[in-house]
Amino acid sequence: MRFTSSRGGMSPVGFSEILLEGLAPDGGLAVPESFPQISPATLAQWRNFSYPQLAFEIVSRFATDIDAEDLRRIVNATYTKAVFGTDEVTPLRKLEDDLFILELSNGPTLAFKDIAMQLLGGLFEYELERRGQSLNILGATSGDTGSAAEYAMRGKKGVKVFMLSPEGKMSSFQRAQMYSLQDPNIHNIAIKGFFDDCQDIVKAVSEDLTFKANYKIGTVNSINWGRITAQVVYYFKAYLALAKQIGDPVSFSVPSGNFGNVLAGHIARQMGLPIHRLVVATNENDVLDEFFKTGIYRPRTSAETHETSSPSQQIFGFQSGASSHENRLQTIRLAHKKYGRLIDTHTADGLKVALEKREAGIPMVVLETALPEKFAETIVEAVGIQPKRRPEHENIEALPQRVQLLPTSVEQVKAYIQQHA
Repeated sequence: MRFTSSRGGMSPVGFSEILLEGLAPDGGLAVPESFPQISPATLAQWRNFSYPQLAFEIVSRFATDIDAEDLRRIVNATYTKAVFGTDEVTPLRKLEDDLFILELSNGPTLAFKDIAMQLLGGLFEYELERRGQSLNILGATSGDTGSAAEYAMRGKKGVKVFMLSPEGKMSSFQRAQMYSLQDPNIHNIAIKGFFDDCQDIVKAVSEDLTFKANYKIGTVNSINWGRITAQVVYYFKAYLALAKQIGDPVSFSVPSGNFGNVLAGHIARQMGLPIHRLVVATNENDVLDEFFKTGIYRPRTSAETHETSSPSQQIFGFQSGASSHENRLQTIRLAHKKYGRLIDTHTADGLKVALEKREAGIPMVVLETALPEKFAETIVEAVGIQPKRRPEHENIEALPQRVQLLPTSVEQVKAYIQQHA
């Protein structure tokens, strides 16, 4: 498997190269020359595989330059009951006939991004040790990416994390999860702006090829193929658990901010998984919903970007829908009353749109985004119940926090990295 740049300016390289690089040298996205094809017969053979077995089969088709036994060892060490609370890793829960939630938030930071980040941590450490190199990870987060990356990388040899987040735009729980980490290889940077400003800074730094090379900058955001391939796995796992026969249609509703999660579903479909519809569920920042309805992609300015309680026309098999804060509250109430289940704000977006878009006789799977305790303020507003926390998260907001506040400035972020790399 070889990867090239979406802009055409990079010679083909292997998985381990783009694993550490993030963006291609020409600023484009690294993309595979072709997608591995999974036949119906192979899908049938995979039906009873454990999660680690399935993850190895899928990731190994992309990471062809990593020794198979080493990769199997990393995968087996990642997807364990000790890390994810269950041997299933991503349990499928039925709400009613043909409506399901795929639980993706049982990892250490209670968010779906743990599924990919935990694997990425093992892959990074392995590859850096093999090369005798170090890496400075630069990322942007509106909450869950940052904590998932930091918990995956804390204590890893040869890795430092510089994570940008928008000042005051995350829940108190999300801030505490990130900023309370005291590990010397973790650096939190709060930017006086919005999430898109943080992303713009990451992109600008990554496109400065001299700085990137000198300070060994890598990324863990949704453009990283280590993450993308790991996310492909749970689409296969859910499909194989639901389809009565290989080839039967199954649809997925995916709460989406940056498109990385639903992109993994699109890749799964390109590989041969019989996904019927991928439904993109957005919040008030409805760039993707507008795109799928009009064909026009119009990124918002900072002034047009909404602070939301879930911070993050059909085209080629996609559908889309948007949710407002009031929709979100109504859906959380519905899930609690009708299904006896508390759901987080992002998952509420997914469920709201899933209920609008599902088709009779075709299973619809809502991808869970996080556990409700990460958004306790909105849960209390919706149903008057304080979500129960895990014992290790009691009073997490009271822990000492370590964070550096910086303006929306590429140069000041570079200077901070120079001082601490």
